[in-house]
Amino acid sequence: MSRLIIEGGKPLKGSVEISGAKNSALAIIVAAALATEGESVLENIPHGSDVGTVCEILRDLGAEVWFDDDNKLHIRGQNLYKHQASYDLVRKMRASFYSAGLLLARLGKAEVPLPGGCAIGSRPVDFHIKGFTQMGAEVAIEHGYMKAKAENLKGAQIYVNRASVGTTINLMIAASLAEGTTILENAAKEPEVVDVAIFLNGMGARVRGAGTEVIRIEGVDKLRGIEYSIIPDRIEAGTFLFAAAITGGDVLLESVVAEHLRVPIVKLEEAGVIITRGDNNLRVQAPNRLKPVDVETMPYPGFPTDLQQPLVAAMCLADGTSVVRETIFDRFRYVDELRRMGADIKTDQGTAIIRGVPSLTSAPVEITDLRAGAALAIAGLAAEGRTELNGVEILERGYEFFADKLRQLGAKVYKEDSNIDDRRKVAIK
Repeated sequence: MSRLIIEGGKPLKGSVEISGAKNSALAIIVAAALATEGESVLENIPHGSDVGTVCEILRDLGAEVWFDDDNKLHIRGQNLYKHQASYDLVRKMRASFYSAGLLLARLGKAEVPLPGGCAIGSRPVDFHIKGFTQMGAEVAIEHGYMKAKAENLKGAQIYVNRASVGTTINLMIAASLAEGTTILENAAKEPEVVDVAIFLNGMGARVRGAGTEVIRIEGVDKLRGIEYSIIPDRIEAGTFLFAAAITGGDVLLESVVAEHLRVPIVKLEEAGVIITRGDNNLRVQAPNRLKPVDVETMPYPGFPTDLQQPLVAAMCLADGTSVVRETIFDRFRYVDELRRMGADIKTDQGTAIIRGVPSLTSAPVEITDLRAGAALAIAGLAAEGRTELNGVEILERGYEFFADKLRQLGAKVYKEDSNIDDRRKVAIK
């Protein structure tokens, strides 16, 4: 395991380019393998380790996947032949379960391990399995695998429990090649769902209503590869918004869709941050100390659960008390680490009460999940002294060139390899 070292207390200033959306990229890479004609060429793909994992999964299943010299990702799925996904790969992240929808649609059978991912509470794949069953698949759970088969998936009317993003996307992938029409009610509305639907339609699918509560997918006989560019990552953009806010910084975020961050922007403005919207950018000018805000996480277009941790970190230094209610996942395990840095936070039944303190102090902390890692990094940027974030590999799953981008904004950040005795520093400058 490696660690990220942050020497805090310095306002972030400058500009930073936001990468492509990880959660869109993972789904679209898998969906590209639905095509039996041509190849898909994907631009704006982030280079986090999760993307590397999903590419490995597709290669293992028989697809051709490679990056060219211009960092465009090429995917040819014609030779997809293997219906059993690798346990060692799938267990690394939740989004790997999209391979189940792909394999059922293309091969009529799938054996996919129950996936792993971040430690943020129970996130069962029951909703996915229920949907596959309603589309005519025979599904069994055996020895840690979901084993499913269906000679031909058939369209069905499916209610998506909890407006699950993963379920909505997986069923869209499966339904694209099913017989008849599939109707997803209570579908997730997130921008990543819309991005996947636009991509599928470009391939020749017939998906209507993405971004609303009801999505209709009329199955087609075949799909073809296309060129496509992934939307910007709203969660990475939000993370940098809160990083600028807690440090009293002045930062320009390039390649941002402001509409995707409507509620986080409103909450930051309530906290006293000046945010100027450009055509494809946001300028963040933060005061010396933030005002407290109250937030409740909700499915899109509400405040995203993936930005709850960065928000809590920023509120640790606010001038007053903030209340944050988490309604999606169990995501307060990282709070103990913030307390080690001097934060005053109490949690009870999905609610965090954060009493702002005058300052945070550095400490060695453990990254418990991807977004918690971002929160601890944000706290470290504002803390006095040298903060050590252990388990930076978890953070790197979803943030491309994270340390480099922070250094670009003037932060003192470097990565340290803790597996060697001399703890040799890498990428210090």
